[in-house]
Amino acid sequence: MEGMEESGLFEMKRGKGRAWWWLYAASMQLGLLMIWLYRILHLPEAGEKGRWAWMAMFAAELWFGFYWILNLSVRWNPIYRYTFKDRLSLRFEVKLPRIDVFICTADPTIEPPIVVINTVLSVLAYNYPPKKLSVYLSDDGGSIITFYALLEASNFAKLWIPFCKKFDVKPLSPSLFFSKSSVQIHDQSFSEWAAMKKTYEEMESRIAAAMKLGDISEEIKAVHEGFAEWSSKTSSKDHQAIIKILIDGRDENARDSAGFAMPTIVYMAREKHPKYQHNFKAGALNALLRVSEKITNGPIVLTLDCDMCATDPNSIRDSLCFFMDEERGHEYAFVQFPQSFINLTKHDLYARAFKIVHKVYFPGLDGLGGTMFTGSCCFHRRDCLNGREYSKVSKIVMNGERQRIQEKSVSAIEERAKDLATCSYEENTQWGKRMGLKYGCPVEDVITGFSIKCRGWKSAYFIPKGEPFLGLAPTTLSQTLLQHKRWSEGNFQMLLSKYSPFFYGFGRTKLGLQMGYSVCSFWAASSIPTLIYVLIPSICLLHGIFLFPSVSSIWLLPFLFLIALSNAVNLWEFLHYGLTAKGWWNDTRIWLYRTTTSDLFALVDTILKLLGVADSAFVVTPKVADEEASERYEKEIMEFGSASLIFTILSTISMFNLFCFVGGIRKVVMDGGIQDLSSLFLQFLLCGCLVLINIPIFEASFFRSDEGCIPMRTTFSSVAIVIVAYFMPVFKEK
Repeated sequence: MEGMEESGLFEMKRGKGRAWWWLYAASMQLGLLMIWLYRILHLPEAGEKGRWAWMAMFAAELWFGFYWILNLSVRWNPIYRYTFKDRLSLRFEVKLPRIDVFICTADPTIEPPIVVINTVLSVLAYNYPPKKLSVYLSDDGGSIITFYALLEASNFAKLWIPFCKKFDVKPLSPSLFFSKSSVQIHDQSFSEWAAMKKTYEEMESRIAAAMKLGDISEEIKAVHEGFAEWSSKTSSKDHQAIIKILIDGRDENARDSAGFAMPTIVYMAREKHPKYQHNFKAGALNALLRVSEKITNGPIVLTLDCDMCATDPNSIRDSLCFFMDEERGHEYAFVQFPQSFINLTKHDLYARAFKIVHKVYFPGLDGLGGTMFTGSCCFHRRDCLNGREYSKVSKIVMNGERQRIQEKSVSAIEERAKDLATCSYEENTQWGKRMGLKYGCPVEDVITGFSIKCRGWKSAYFIPKGEPFLGLAPTTLSQTLLQHKRWSEGNFQMLLSKYSPFFYGFGRTKLGLQMGYSVCSFWAASSIPTLIYVLIPSICLLHGIFLFPSVSSIWLLPFLFLIALSNAVNLWEFLHYGLTAKGWWNDTRIWLYRTTTSDLFALVDTILKLLGVADSAFVVTPKVADEEASERYEKEIMEFGSASLIFTILSTISMFNLFCFVGGIRKVVMDGGIQDLSSLFLQFLLCGCLVLINIPIFEASFFRSDEGCIPMRTTFSSVAIVIVAYFMPVFKEK
C-alpha cells in the first residue's frame, strides 16, 4: 500500500496538533456545561425581576453551544493535499484531456469589461496544450462592449501567450503583471516588456473609450460580422442567443505571434426574454455546459468569476493529478481551489482574506468527504455536473470528442449551438434539477456540490504554494454586507429545502460532513441569539439587573475561561496564518456587523419568501468603487456613505451600547457603589467591548465629514430609537 501511495499523483496528510485541538474541545465543552448548569441553578423565580432576560440569555447560550459543536466537526480530521505534476507529465502528457474554462459576467457597468478580459487572458496563458484548452465567456448582460472587449483580447492574446511562456510570467493577468513587475532599462528584455505594456495600455484605452461612449463605432463594427447581432432593440434583459467563436482552435491558421496553435475562444450571450426565468448564474453555467459540449466538449470544466484571474500557469495540471490518479482518481467529482483577493488592506478592513476558512474550514470538510463547491476556482468532471452517478470505473474521457459538432464551418457550429442557449430549451427537461447546476437558490453552487456528494462522489480541496487565483474583494461595507446577505440567505434556504444537509444527506454522506455544511446553513438563525447577547445585557446593565455571576462567585470562572480561551485560540490562528492582531479585531467587528444585519435580513427575507410575501433576487456585487472611496479603503477608513436600514441598525446598536455603558457607570457611581460594580462586572465588560468595537461608527457619525461618513439623518434616527427604547415601560422597575 505504501508503494502505491508513493507512485500516486497526489498524497494526503492529516493536520498537525490534533491532540491539542481535542484538549481545547474538551475544555470548551466543560466550560459550556458549567455555564448551562449555572443558568439552571440560578434561574430567577416567576415574577422576579430579570427572569425574561435570564431565560433569553440561557436560550442564546444553548444555541452558541450547539453552533460551536457544529464548528467543531470540521476540526475532527483536516487533511492537506500535495500533487506530483512531474509524474502526471511523464505518464499522461500525450493523453491530457480537453479543458473548457467557463467565465461568467452579467453587467458591464459593475463588472467592467477590462476586468473580465484580464481574467480571460490569464487562463489563455495556462501551461497547457493550446489545442486542448478552450475559454468560454458567458455575457448575461448581452453587451456589445463586452463582445468588443473579448475581440480585442483575442487579438492581444496572440502576443500575450508567447510573452508569458518566454518570460515565465506570473501572475498571468496583464493588469496584475504590469502593476507588480518592472524591468530595468539596461535589461535585455526591457524593450519587449515595454512594448507589451504599451500594447496592453493601448487596448485598455480603446475599451475604456468604448465604455465611455456606450457604443461601438461603425468603423469597428465593420471589422467583425459578430457586431451585426446587436440592434437598437437589444437590451440586457431581452435579446436573442448570440454565440461567436472568435478563435477556432481546430483551425490550423489560428496561430499566435510565435507560430504556435491558439486556444479556442467563444463568446456566448444566452437568449433573454422578460417572460422567462433565467435563473441567474446557474442558468448561465448550464447554458455553457450545453453549448461547450457541442463545440469542444472538454471532460474537465473550470468555473471562474469574471474578476478571478489565474496566477499560477500550472493549476490545470494540479487539478488533473486528482482526476487522473490511477488508484483514486475515479472518486473525485471536483477540485476546489482557494479564492484570494489582490486588493485587501494590510489589516483586512472588511475581513475578506478568509484565511481561517481556507486553512481550517475547507480542509476540515475535505477530511469528512470533500469540501464544498464555492462557485469559482473549481475544476469539475463534466459528467458529474450533468448528473452522473458515482461509479468505480468513472475514468476521464481523454479525447473529449464525444458529441462534438462535426461541421467544418464555424458559422454552422454557431447556429447549431444557438439552439442550446434559447429561453425555451430547458422547458420540460431535467436541467436545473437532475442535470447541471440546481435552480431556485442563491447558493446554487453549494447545493450542486452537496447533491453531487450525495450521489457518491468525493471532492478535493487543494491549497498550492502561492495564490492560484486572485480576484477583487468588495471595498465598501455595504458591498461586503450585501454579498454576505446573499450567501446567508441562500444557505438558510438550503437548510429549509429538500437539499437540507441533515435530511437530504442522511444515509448518503457522513454525519460530520452534514454538520460541516450546516455551519453556513445556520448563519441566519444565529442572528437572533447574537442580538440577544448584544442588546439584553446592556439593557439590564442600565437598569441594574444582574445576568452574570459576581466577581466573588466561583461561577464566574467558566465565563472568564470560555471568553479567554476562545479568543486566545482564535487570535493564535490569525497570527499563525500570517494575519495581524488588528486584522483579528477587524474580523471580529465584521462578524458582528454581518450577524446583526446581513444574517438578520437573510432570516427575515427567507421567512417572507416561505410565506409567499417576497422572492429572492440575485444581486451582483460591484467590482469597482469611486476614486475617493478607494482612497479611504486604502487608508483603512470604513465606508458607510448611504442612508440604509442596514446602517441604521448598526448605528442604533452602537449608540444603544454607548448609552447603556455610560448610564451603567452613572448608576453604579450614583446609586450602587462597589457592590453593584462587582455584580455587573461581566455586563460592563461585554458592553465596553461592544463600544470599542463600534468606534468606527462613532467616528463616522460625529467626527467625519467625508462622503463615506454616516448621514446625519441616520445618526438622528438611531439616537431617537435609543431614547424611545429607554422610556419604554417594559424596562422600568415596578
